[in-house]
Amino acid sequence: MLGLIITIVVVGLVAGAVARLLVPGKQDLSIGMTIVIGIVGSFVGGFLGYLLFHKDAADGFLQPSGIIGSIIGAVIVLLVWTRVGGRRSVRS
Repeated sequence: MLGLIITIVVVGLVAGAVARLLVPGKQDLSIGMTIVIGIVGSFVGGFLGYLLFHKDAADGFLQPSGIIGSIIGAVIVLLVWTRVGGRRSVRS
């Protein structure tokens, strides 16, 4: 169980970091938020992969296609995050 959690955090960090490199512009995110975006992106990528190809993780947890899907999902989540977060305004 602990190995699974560590794997999820590491894959989330890698996917979030690569997504931050791919998305243009400045993102004011901490390392923790990068990991969270990567983990959420992994779920989004896995869900989209299941919808498109009707496959699941029965062949193993850590697969190259899963990592690529995690990065694609993290890019989608980061784009949504920057669009929604950029609309906040301060009223005085």
